[in-house]
Amino acid sequence: MTKYIFCTGGVVSSLGKGVAAASLGRILRSRGISISAQKLDPYLNVDPGTMSPYEHGEVFVLADGAETDLDLGAYERFIDEDLTRASNVTAGQIYQQLIARERHGDYLGKTIQVIPHVTNLIKESIMQVGRESGAEVVVVEVGGTVGDIESQPFLEALRQMRKAVGRDNTLYVHVTLLPYLGATGELKTKPTQHSVRELRSVGIQPDVIVCRAERPITDAIREKIALFCDVDERAVVPLPTVETIYEVPLLLEEVGLGDYVIERLNLPPGKPDLAEWRQLVAEIKRPKPVVRIAMVGKYVALHDAYISVREALCLAAVHCGCAAEIEWINSEDLERGEGLDRLAAVDGIIVPGGFGHRGIEGKVVAARYARENKVPYLGLCLGMQVMTIELARHAFGSDEPNSTEFNPNTAYPVIDLMSEQRTISDLGGTMRLGIYPCRLVDGTRARAAYGTELAFERHRHRWELNNMYRKPLEAAGMVFSGLSPNGRLVEIAELRDHPYMVGTQFHPEFTARPTRPHPLFVALVQAARERAAKGG
Repeated sequence: MTKYIFCTGGVVSSLGKGVAAASLGRILRSRGISISAQKLDPYLNVDPGTMSPYEHGEVFVLADGAETDLDLGAYERFIDEDLTRASNVTAGQIYQQLIARERHGDYLGKTIQVIPHVTNLIKESIMQVGRESGAEVVVVEVGGTVGDIESQPFLEALRQMRKAVGRDNTLYVHVTLLPYLGATGELKTKPTQHSVRELRSVGIQPDVIVCRAERPITDAIREKIALFCDVDERAVVPLPTVETIYEVPLLLEEVGLGDYVIERLNLPPGKPDLAEWRQLVAEIKRPKPVVRIAMVGKYVALHDAYISVREALCLAAVHCGCAAEIEWINSEDLERGEGLDRLAAVDGIIVPGGFGHRGIEGKVVAARYARENKVPYLGLCLGMQVMTIELARHAFGSDEPNSTEFNPNTAYPVIDLMSEQRTISDLGGTMRLGIYPCRLVDGTRARAAYGTELAFERHRHRWELNNMYRKPLEAAGMVFSGLSPNGRLVEIAELRDHPYMVGTQFHPEFTARPTRPHPLFVALVQAARERAAKGG
């Protein structure tokens, strides 16, 4: 039977609960235990696909096309498994299913209530991951903080899971904060005690308490928390802030959390193999030469809006024996003529995805600067489209070329709405989503980077390169180095006479892994290093 580990958070949000859950999955996987993961989000949106990145950070797209919480990106990077849409459940999805069943007549004669109807659906969604994945252990994270009114049905469902699948098949992990008071020079445990009391009030006694802190946690503090919160002392796990999140699995293993979970869930014992992970962390922390890469976007005030891009870049840099220093540039600044000096100081440029006209002309400025100054450039989804718009403007001698997303009446619609999107009015979950094949063309930079004839990448877009403009763009120096198998859709474009100017219609950042960096990011970093070595 599948076993379940439930991770809740207390005291404050943004403690790194997702990283803690993913790290726990990593140390179990290192023992040969099959792992899957799930995020339960209490908000009423069906998914984060229509949210502003400032509301919820990045939308992480799964292979099956699900638009999910950014924590699923952490899960995939840490446990190295492709997840499915069952791995992200929101309150909006639960209530949508509930109302649909009620309207269908599935509950005839019944009064529909939070208990048992809502909680039953939540439990079904949790156990679905176990059934579909066949994993020995499913790590389930509940979004938000204990005490939030919207999370109450989810916590109640978690309480009922112990009865549904058995005490030996469930483990409750609570992640809390130990705040440091400078006036007294102490870490305070009272907020953790109150958070555990709040969790107990809904019928959940945590088995493990993970304590986040900015200062070292002494054995005396662990003893105190164990006493007041009624957990084993070895189950009070210190988790101080570290230099890199990839160090967290090593810290959790070092304090014995892996062995404790194995014992508590009666899992087969095994020696953890974290050698490759230790090597990765050592390489990340080792002093290395720096390459400076500009990230040009309109959500740069919140770095989590581009978290997968950042991780893909930094991991590729580690693979290349250097460290990536990111220069975050607001594309709206470039529209106002500001920030060009910052572009001049970098070794490479990334223009990530996005939607809407705001900041677009600033991204075009970045693409023009990269083309004219031979700066290595990687455009992701919209980043490929603005690269195309910029080249078309240069080739046609006009500022008119554009995407119909930004100017429906442009005389040169070099980027246009996909034909299958023209009759769609709903915005949620209706784009070209998920994994599609890409045929790579011989003799191109993309083919050289991948080293294969076929690649499979994740998409999230409505607009595409207009095939009517392929020939004039080719004449202007653009090479279509990646195509859909039928040749109809341009997946990768690059410039012929440029050290590295590549744009992808897909999102390569979603498939980058700590020990398997994405080849297009690796190629960008290599080109940036060469430019830096030549002094720009």
